[in-house]
Formats: sequence, structure tokens, C-alpha cells
Amino acid sequence: MKKALLHKLAFLLILLFPASLVLAEFQRAENGMVSSRSDIASEVGKNILEQGGNAIDAAVAVGFALAVVYPSAGNIGGGGFMVIRTADGQVYTQDAREKAPLTASRDMFLDSDGELDRQLSRSSLQATGVPGSVAGLLDALERFGTMSREQVLAPAIQLAETGIVLNEDIAGQFQRNLRTFQQYPASLEVFSNNGEAYQAGDLWQQPDLAATLTLISAFGRDGFYKGPVADMLVTSMQANNGLISHSDLESYEPVWREPVHGVYRGYDIWSMPAPSSGGVLLVQMLNMLEAYNLTEIGWGSAETVHLMVEAQRRAYADRAEYLGDPDFYNVPSAMLTSKLYARQRFADFDPEAASLSDDIGAGSWPQESTQTTHYSIIDTEGNAVAVTTTLNSTYGNKFVVPGAGFLLNNEMDDFSSKPNTANGSGLLGGVANEIQPSKRMLSSMTPTIVTQNDNVFLVTGSPGGSTIINTVLQVVINTIDHHMNVEDAVNSPRFHHQWQPDIIRYEADAITDQTVAELRAMGHQGISRSRFPLGDANSIMLIDNVLEGVSDPRNVGGVAGF
Repeated sequence: MKKALLHKLAFLLILLFPASLVLAEFQRAENGMVSSRSDIASEVGKNILEQGGNAIDAAVAVGFALAVVYPSAGNIGGGGFMVIRTADGQVYTQDAREKAPLTASRDMFLDSDGELDRQLSRSSLQATGVPGSVAGLLDALERFGTMSREQVLAPAIQLAETGIVLNEDIAGQFQRNLRTFQQYPASLEVFSNNGEAYQAGDLWQQPDLAATLTLISAFGRDGFYKGPVADMLVTSMQANNGLISHSDLESYEPVWREPVHGVYRGYDIWSMPAPSSGGVLLVQMLNMLEAYNLTEIGWGSAETVHLMVEAQRRAYADRAEYLGDPDFYNVPSAMLTSKLYARQRFADFDPEAASLSDDIGAGSWPQESTQTTHYSIIDTEGNAVAVTTTLNSTYGNKFVVPGAGFLLNNEMDDFSSKPNTANGSGLLGGVANEIQPSKRMLSSMTPTIVTQNDNVFLVTGSPGGSTIINTVLQVVINTIDHHMNVEDAVNSPRFHHQWQPDIIRYEADAITDQTVAELRAMGHQGISRSRFPLGDANSIMLIDNVLEGVSDPRNVGGVAGF
């Protein structure tokens, strides 16, 4: 009893003094490691591993913890994807993406003139897809975990009940979004201090969310998709012209799909299949690049940037033409990820001249918001998990379900509401991703596990909307071709091209002025410095039986290992 009390007091100290958890952006360990957007969530995962749980137990605990401590993207009201590699070498991919409600329709976001109503598609409750996160996390735990729901949910419940001391990062996010939260009383109650902006150092508690998590702990998926939580969600929908019904909630199931697999220079690449476009495009681009000696050409050279941009241009064009929900649309994944197709697709590559995106062809394409989060885990037995989850926009549609304490997603904007009309990210969509009842919207999330000689080599992924795939591509190439350790591979500045618009965006130091001049001479006229960081690749590498983990320094995260 005394020992248990001491453990509880120690945990409370951790919650109340998160400065004691300021974890290194880079860390080495031998037994297990977690890298995520939150130092507190990473510590939760590490504690689960230390208690004897496996990587899947830790992934579920981290997922629920992120819903508490990083609510702009961590969630129980959104969805995501998970790639699992078990210690025996088997790879599994789980699709817990949100779905369109049963009463959704193709033209639901068009006004009387047939034009896209952006407010309706991004900010209303009609923009909310049926959440998949809770079902996905619990199903993964049931299939592959070793701990009980009560054990893995206990840290998140404690965090919500006892509260956390807000750091400048989270408090600043609350302050920047306060005006938007003010339109919904329940949101204002959660994200303001009696109507005033929270400040760094304030204690932030979430009793309603704690109660919801307690119901999930006690009753499993029925604690969310049925009962009082479901009633509160549906009541909110009915009061605000939303579409989600009890039937939508009760019928939601995650889907286990065949992973996307490719081989790049002897390394096995395992990633997420459709309705994520991430895995397909990642393998396709690696296949196109494999014929070129990137090590010899060199990191950051005009030749390397030109080569990678041309691969990105073609892959993103194919995304528009071929990718959607495979339950509704015949996605030719095997063709797109074959080396033969890559050779054919890249046959018109000119090493001295840029292509024009308008000449590459294919339809237009959709893209989700940048407000997503990724975490990576490896345990002492060799199990590895990569998870990417999202609400779509920052804090979803900003609507907290009254009495339940959690935010809803605005994922319906990821569908193509109208051909050739920009979505929330200013990009276009195609017919393959049009709205249909119960359909999953296309995504760019790219949780990825790389193995070598049947051993885990790298676990990675990123948020960033359309930039996700290219972020993961560059982390993989940095480790394999440029022989970087995981810290350098993640820290290195990045660039991005997405077919349309025909622009290369780059971070500071990713492309020098001289390289810009050389690229312009090749015909790359659209080149601009990105105003925002590209990606947030929280990653772990296993080298000589030593785990090396990094939380991307572009954001405030944490690595926890032991």
C-alpha cells in the first residue's frame, strides 16, 4: 500500500511539474523508446514499456494521452493510421480513418449556385466525419496488446483529472485560437480560464474528458460509440445541423489492410495503403530514385533537388488520378508501387531540364490540413509501431462536445466536394475522392517502418498535410543514401513539391542561393522559402542494438527511452 501511494505521488509530481520532463530532442536507450509531439505522452509510453507492456500497449496509452495533452491534433474525436511490426517479423496496417456519415451526399457542401461553401465544409458540424480513433486504438490493444484497457487508459485519465501545467507552446496555441473557441460555450469552457486566455504556468484540468475516458476504460468501444457519450455527440449533431447518427457510431469499424511494401537499396519499406496515399507515393518515389546514386550526387545539390522534385511531381500527379478509398474505388496499388511502372513513369525525366506540371497530366488532387501528429515506438522485444492521427485542422472544427469534453474533427473537407475547386489547403480534388456515404476520405498520412535483414531499422512518420509524404521520403533517403544518424536525418532542412501548384517550397538552408540559381536555369521557376516548418518527423532508429530517438526540433516534443 505504501509503495503504491509513493508511485501515485510521484506520478502526480510529474503531472504538476512537467518541466521535470523536459526530455532531450535526441536520446539513446537499449530497452525501449517512444518519440512523440509531447514529452508527457512520451513519458507515459515509456512507463508502460517499463511496466512490461509491449509497443502496442504503449502506442494505445500514448494515443489516449495525446488526446489530453496535445488536443490540437491528438484526439478521440478524429482518426488515424497505424503500422505495426511484431517481433516475429509480421507487418499489419490498421485504417482507423474517419468515415462519411450515412446521410452524406456528393453535393452536400455546394450552395444554390453550385459553388463550394467553404464555411460549411470546414467549420460546421456537417464537416465532421464519424470518428475512428477510439475503435482503432482499442482494436489494436485487443489484437496485439498485453495489458488491460484500465492499465493503458489510466495515465490519460489521471492527466485529465489532475491536470497539467501548461507550457508556453500549448498555452500559446490556446491563446491564438481563443476567439474561435468563443463561438462554442463548451469549447470556451475547456480552452479558456473562465473566459480569459490561459497563460504558461497555469494548471489545466479536463474533468469532462476524464469522465469520457473513464467510460471507455470501463466499457471499451461501447463507452464511446454507445451510451451517454454517444448520446451527447448525437445531440450536438442534431442541434447544429450535423449528420452523425447513432447508427453511424455503432456501425463504425477499423479496417486491417495489406501493408504497402517496397524494397529500396536492400531495405524493406512498410507503410500505409489507401485510403492513405502516403505509402503508395513513398514507395513509388523511392522506386523512381533508386536508379540514381544519390550518395555520390550529394545532399542538397541542384542535381539531387531536381531529381527528387521530378519524382515528387509525377507521384503527386498519380495521386490525383488513381487514389481513393479502396472499398469504393479500384486503387491500382500494385501497379503504382512496381519498379517497372516507376521506370516507365520516369522515362521522360530530363536531368538538365524541369518538367512542367501542366504537361505531366492526371487529374487534380485533395489534401488534408497540416494539423496532424505522429509518434513512433520500439520495445525491448523488437515490436515496432508507427502511428499518425489527426483532427484535420488545428483543433478540428473547434467544437467540444458539451459534457463529453472532446473535440470533433472537420475531416469531411478532405473529400473532393467539387472537381477543380480548392479545399481548405488551397488545393484541388478529383472524382475518385468525391463524397459518398460511409466512404473514407483520402489522406497523406505516412506512418512507416523500415527493416533491414529482418530487423527494424527505422520507425518514422510526420504531420504536415501534403508535405507528409515528402518529409518521410527525405528522412528515409537521409538515413539510407546519405548515411545520416536519425538525429541528423530528421534535423536536416527539407524541400517540397506537390505537382500543383508548380512550386518548390524549401526551409532555410535546404537550398542555397547558388542552388536556386542552378534550378532556375533548369526551368524551375516557382521556388520559394516556406513560411512554416515542413513536417514533424518523430522517429526512432535501431543501430547495433541501440535505440536512437529524436523528436523533431521544428516543434516541442519529447523522446523517452530506458
